[in-house]
Amino acid sequence: MYSTSSVFLKTLAEAGITHAFVNWGSDHPALLEDLERQRVESQGETAPKIVTCPNEMVALSAAQGYAQVTGKPAAVIVHVDVGTQALAGAVHNVDRNRTPVLIYAGASPFSSNNELRGSRNEWIMWLQDIPDQAAIVRQYMRYTSQIHSGSTVSQVVRRSLQIAMSEPKGPVYLWARREAMEEEVGQAQMEAEASLQKWPPIEPCALTPAAANRIATALLTSQSPLIITSYLGRNQHAVAALVALSTLLAIPVVLSCPSVVNIPMSHPFYAGITYLIRGTHSDLLATADTILVIDSDFPWVPANDRPRDSARVFVIDGGDPIKENIGFWHVGAEVVARADSEIALEQIVQAVRKIDDEGANVGEAALGGKTIRDRADMLTKRHKAMLESLKAAEDAYPVPSSSGPRASFTVPNLIGVLRKTIQGIVKPQSDRLGTLFLNEAISNFPSVWAHLLPERPGSVITSGGSSLGWALAAAVGASIGGTAQGKKHDLIVAIVGDGSFLFGVPSSAFWIARKYNTPFLTIVLNNGGWNASSPKLSMLGVHPTGLGSRVSGQQLSVGFGPECPDYSQIAVAASAGWAWGKRVFEGGREALEATLAEAVKVVVEEGRCAVVDCVIDTI
Repeated sequence: MYSTSSVFLKTLAEAGITHAFVNWGSDHPALLEDLERQRVESQGETAPKIVTCPNEMVALSAAQGYAQVTGKPAAVIVHVDVGTQALAGAVHNVDRNRTPVLIYAGASPFSSNNELRGSRNEWIMWLQDIPDQAAIVRQYMRYTSQIHSGSTVSQVVRRSLQIAMSEPKGPVYLWARREAMEEEVGQAQMEAEASLQKWPPIEPCALTPAAANRIATALLTSQSPLIITSYLGRNQHAVAALVALSTLLAIPVVLSCPSVVNIPMSHPFYAGITYLIRGTHSDLLATADTILVIDSDFPWVPANDRPRDSARVFVIDGGDPIKENIGFWHVGAEVVARADSEIALEQIVQAVRKIDDEGANVGEAALGGKTIRDRADMLTKRHKAMLESLKAAEDAYPVPSSSGPRASFTVPNLIGVLRKTIQGIVKPQSDRLGTLFLNEAISNFPSVWAHLLPERPGSVITSGGSSLGWALAAAVGASIGGTAQGKKHDLIVAIVGDGSFLFGVPSSAFWIARKYNTPFLTIVLNNGGWNASSPKLSMLGVHPTGLGSRVSGQQLSVGFGPECPDYSQIAVAASAGWAWGKRVFEGGREALEATLAEAVKVVVEEGRCAVVDCVIDTI
C-alpha cells in the first residue's frame, strides 16, 4: 500500500534530497511505515537516507551544515507545533544565511471518531492542535504551505524547493494533518515523474549596462576605492571574479562580519576583517571616496564608524539588496542593484577595460598608470605589515603572573599552533575536499578568522546568523554532505566558544556523530562564560565606564564559573566513550603543540571525534 507519505518521500528523493534529519513524533506513522516498506523492498535502504536527531535545533543545524558544503538542500522532519518551536534559533540562522532547507512538520489530526486512518487516538493531539502552526516560523521562511492530499503533494514539494533554491535562497516549511499523510494513493501516483527538471530555480540576475558602466567609471577614476563584502564567497566562483577586479584596479577588500572565505588572505589587497565594534573598522573606510558594497548585510555601523558623506557608494546583492526582511536597514548609495556577484564583477571588469581602452585612444588610459601602481605598492606594504603583526601575536605567549592563575596561551597562540599542526599532519588528497573550519568563536570571531589565514573558497564557514549553537551539528551535517558528494574532507574542525558549545546541545550532537560516524575536531575557547554573544561587550558598548565595567563576568551573571563544565568529557559521555577529550590550560606552546597534535591524529587516523577544552583568560 502506498500513501501520501510514500509520494512525499519519493518526491524528496527524485528532487535530489539525499538526507533527512529527523525527530519523529505521533504525527509520523505513515512516514515510518513507508520507510520500512522501502527497507523491505530495497535491502535495508531508504531514500532519502534518515539521520535521527534527538534535538530539533541540532537537526536543522546539521541540515544547514550539509547545505553549506553541498549547495543543495536537505530535509528536516519534526513533530507538530512543539517540534517546530524546538527548531529554535537554527530557524534564524538558515534564514539569515540564506540556506536552502525543506522543513516538514506533521500536525494534529482533524478527526477524532476514527472516521479516517490517522484519526486522533492520543491525548496529546488535543494539546498540540493550535490555530496556526506555520505562524511559528512563517516570518523566517521563503514559503509555507499545507499538504492537503496525495494527489498534490509532489507539486507542493517541488514548488517549495524551487523557491528555496531561488535567490534569496532560504528555508521553506510544509505541514500536514496526519489523515492527509495517511491517505492511500494508487500505483499511478507513485510512478508519476517527480524530478525538478521543469521546476528550476530563477536564473541569476546581471547588472544593467548603465549600472555596470557607472560603477566601472567610478572605480576607475577613484583615488581611494574600497570593496566591502561579507558572503560573496557563498558562490565560490565569485571569489575569482572579486580577485580579478581587486587586482586590476588595486582595490583593497575589507571583510565585514564574514560568513565564508571571500578572498584568499595571502592576496596583497586583502585589507582585514571587522566585526564593526567601534574603532575596529579598517581605516580605509574613512578615506575611501568610492565604495563597492557587494553581498554584505552590514558594511558599517553608522554610530560606530562610517564613510565620509562625499563617498560614492554602490550596493550589489544577488537576492535582497535592500534587505526586505530586516525591519530597518539603510545604506545611502547612488546605485542599488539586484545582481549575482560573479556576473556583476565580471561585467564591471569588462566595462573597466572598455572604458580604459576608449581613454587610451585619446591618451588618458588609467590601467597600469601611476595612481594604480602607487596604490598597489601601498596596499602590498600594508598587507605585509598585517601578516607580520599576526605572526608576532602568535609567537607572543603570556608571561606567568604572580597575582594568580593565568592562561598560558592566547587565542592567536592557539590558532597559530592549530593551523601549523594541521599543515604538518594532514596531507591533502586530490580526491578529498581539504580541511573545513566552522567558526563559531563569537567574541573571538575576528582573531580566529585572521589567524586561520584561509586561502581556499569554502574552507571556512560560519552560521551566517546570530543564534549560538550551530557549529557542532553543522560539523556533522558537513561530514555527511561531503560523503554524499563522494568527496570527504581531510579534516573538519569546529572552533567554538564555551557558550556556543553548550548552546549546541553537545549531548545530542556527539551522539549523532558517533551513530553516523562523522568524526571532527572541536576546539573550545573556554573563557568561562559568554562574553560577546554578547551581554558583557554589549553592556560595555553602552556603559563603558558604568558600574558593570568594573566587575567580572561571574558578577554580571554571564559567566559559567566558578566551576566550569568539563566540556570535553560531555562529548566522551554522549558518545559512550568513542570521542576523545582533553583540557589544556598550563604549559604554553609545548602543551598546545602536544595536545593538538594528539587530537588531530585521533580524528584523522582513528576516525573519532576529539574535543580540546582550551582554557583562556576568563571574562
